Amino acid sequence: MRLSQRLEEARALPTDVKTRRSMAGKYIGDVVYGGLDGIITTFAVVSGVAGAELGASIILILGIANLLADGFSMGTGDYLSTKSEREYYARERQHQAERIAASPDEERTRLQALYEHNGYTTDDAASMVEIQARNPDRWVNAVMIEDRGMLQEDGNPFYNALATFLAFVVAGLLPLIIYLIGLVTPIQPSVSFAISLFLSGVALFTLGAAKVFVTGMNPIRSGIEMLTVGGFAAFVAYVIGAALKGIGGA
Repeated sequence: MRLSQRLEEARALPTDVKTRRSMAGKYIGDVVYGGLDGIITTFAVVSGVAGAELGASIILILGIANLLADGFSMGTGDYLSTKSEREYYARERQHQAERIAASPDEERTRLQALYEHNGYTTDDAASMVEIQARNPDRWVNAVMIEDRGMLQEDGNPFYNALATFLAFVVAGLLPLIIYLIGLVTPIQPSVSFAISLFLSGVALFTLGAAKVFVTGMNPIRSGIEMLTVGGFAAFVAYVIGAALKGIGGA
């Protein structure tokens, strides 16, 4: 099968299908990483307060305040980042479109040179340019990829931010659940902390393993890595809390 035919068939997949797949991957990434940040951040707070032996009420106050504030901050940061990337891409894409419209022959030569630089033969590169040039939008997209190394961001900034915020808050609540239950039924502090530790560990491993949908890593290895990172953060927070408790004479 000739290269030009293979390229045409590869591009035959409907755009809306490719977009849905790309957006799904983006949202999965937002959920996984937002959830991991939520668990690690909140459990570090729980560990620090538990180390200082300040009581369940302090854990809830600091934990929930931190959870909502950091979740909002992360969501806002994700929104602004995605929005800025889309705006920058649109500006650069418009510039490339103007260059193609003004000097199509020169841009054909430039795109062919880029393909040849990436290892294609002269004939294959010429065939690829011919295919891309049949559609102005596809031509601009090819230049953006080959010359600028830029892919269009398909995700909606608001939905990206919402996915990050919700994942952060929902996952971050796990270390606090047992303390919320403690408002209704008295639970020993050591028991509460042990249950919070267990829930956090399970969540860290699960979300760490879920990174396979984004990174393609081995799920077991990824889960253990995140469990180790989260556990170390909690350990440091616990030690600092205990040290400050001693300094303060509590």
